[in-house]
Amino acid sequence: MAGEKEIKEIYDNGMKILEELTSKAYEIQEQMLEEILIRNAGTEYLSRFFVHGQNHKQNFKANVPIVTYEDIKPYIDRIANGETSSILFADPITQFIQSTGTSEGKPKLIPMTAESFEKRMVKPLLVDLVMKKCISGLDQGKSFYLFFVKPEMETPSGLMASLYTTSYFKTQIFKNGLAKFCTSPIDTILCLDNKQSMYCQLLTGLLLRDEVVRIGSSFASVLARSIKFLEDYWKELCSNIRTGFLSDWIADPACRNAMSSILTRPEPELADLIQQICEDKSWEGIIKELWPEVKCISSIVTGSMSQYIPLLEFYGGGIPLVSPNCGSSEACFGINLEPLSKPFDVSYTILPNMAYFEFLPVNNDGGGKSREFKLRGASATESSESTNETTTVNKPVDLANVKIGRYYEVVVTTLAGLYRYRVGDVLKVTGFYNKSPQFQFVERQNVVLSIDLDKTTEVDLSKAITKAKLVLEPLGIMLTTYSSYADTSLTPGRYVLFWELKMKGSNDLPKLDAKIMEECCGIVEESFDFTYKSLRKGGVISALELRVVKHGTFDELMDFYVSKGASISQYKPPSCLKSEEAVKILNLGMVGTFFSPKTMF
Repeated sequence: MAGEKEIKEIYDNGMKILEELTSKAYEIQEQMLEEILIRNAGTEYLSRFFVHGQNHKQNFKANVPIVTYEDIKPYIDRIANGETSSILFADPITQFIQSTGTSEGKPKLIPMTAESFEKRMVKPLLVDLVMKKCISGLDQGKSFYLFFVKPEMETPSGLMASLYTTSYFKTQIFKNGLAKFCTSPIDTILCLDNKQSMYCQLLTGLLLRDEVVRIGSSFASVLARSIKFLEDYWKELCSNIRTGFLSDWIADPACRNAMSSILTRPEPELADLIQQICEDKSWEGIIKELWPEVKCISSIVTGSMSQYIPLLEFYGGGIPLVSPNCGSSEACFGINLEPLSKPFDVSYTILPNMAYFEFLPVNNDGGGKSREFKLRGASATESSESTNETTTVNKPVDLANVKIGRYYEVVVTTLAGLYRYRVGDVLKVTGFYNKSPQFQFVERQNVVLSIDLDKTTEVDLSKAITKAKLVLEPLGIMLTTYSSYADTSLTPGRYVLFWELKMKGSNDLPKLDAKIMEECCGIVEESFDFTYKSLRKGGVISALELRVVKHGTFDELMDFYVSKGASISQYKPPSCLKSEEAVKILNLGMVGTFFSPKTMF
């Protein structure tokens, strides 16, 4: 396997390789694009855009359109249904990577070749090396990572489709590498029953608590869910530790077999200690209490995951939060070279060998209204729904020409048949490491709430809620997670927010002061843009409604999406609900409802 040599080289010379990649970022990008074009100019998709085989880089940017998933979905569907992969790529497509499916509805199928899959396996090794270089003691114990898989799906072509993490955890590279330093036995990670998997992984983490130097998961939402699971099951976990016997409901044979080599004897003293810690009414600093040797909490906490930062800081008790990397199902973007930076200050450094990157300039604040772009080559037009004007949009720039302080939407050309593909993620350039740009991850710019002419994006919503929750913090109230939907069942329609709140000192529901909650509603509305305010003033949109739900309601929402095919390990809580069933779940947990003043503007 070609990747194994590369993996060994990274273990031996990882930091040197990283320096070379970032120092030659421009050259690597140009070489990558040239190689992709030479290999794939004859494919059905690319050959349409080159006259007489003139497939050099300038023709690529002038002729090949910038596309979304919907534009190329017919080609991907043909490959999934059994046609040759040379429709998009000269090399054979070996599998499909599924997107998480919770950001925009149904999962996407992203083609993957053996080469592109192997390249992506480099990222976690680089991340691990950087963290061990910057945080002392990580190489002197085990990592308690909560990893989960999702069942694979066979396409009509016979090619399998799965989450990237599911495929990665099944590789020998993972099993013989990073898995050896994790507390969780591989069979508990590969268990398809998420509840049994979660229980066994938590039990193992508690049994090996003195060896754990790092706790983590792919996304912050998984850690938040794991703590809620611990709240529900700590008594049973203590009973297993005290008696030395695994609960009977753990029925997966591989899990039971794996746990038999870890849960080998009664440990009443350990059980008593864990019980004493968990019986405390306040779980502030619980992670530090249960795992005293932990040096950091590693999980993606940027973008939509930033809403979990206060919660993890509360449970962590001062343990540094590390957001290690940034990417998407389509491509890996970059890694965090300063893992001890504050969560809201995290910048990632582009890895120039993962894809060919272009950057489409967007509004200076990274937000504003989403627009429908008609892009082809170096020119574009933007159609505005609020006016009849057509405005020219700046053409995309390459890695060498991004500007510090500017916001860009990422466009990738990959090693597996995506050409000038709009990922949808927005980045703010913060600097350079050698010649490779560094960026902060901004939430997706897609519209989440829409009534009449108003279109409110994830960025707009996140900024508004961030301002509003400041009112609650002096009162000791934490906003643990949120979502929203546009309620058009009545005329005029209104935007509805769902907030799950808790007191800092306990999981008790805070006393909800109507004036305070109405003030939060008003701050959210004041933070929206001129279009929203005009429609609100004109009576086209009704007063915003805020529904507070009880503790654990959003865990039930996660369970719902997991039951529909989402992966617990890559679950991203939807910032806006499109499913009536999902709205019903949150409504069932509602304990209070509040409105903005009827006449605000």
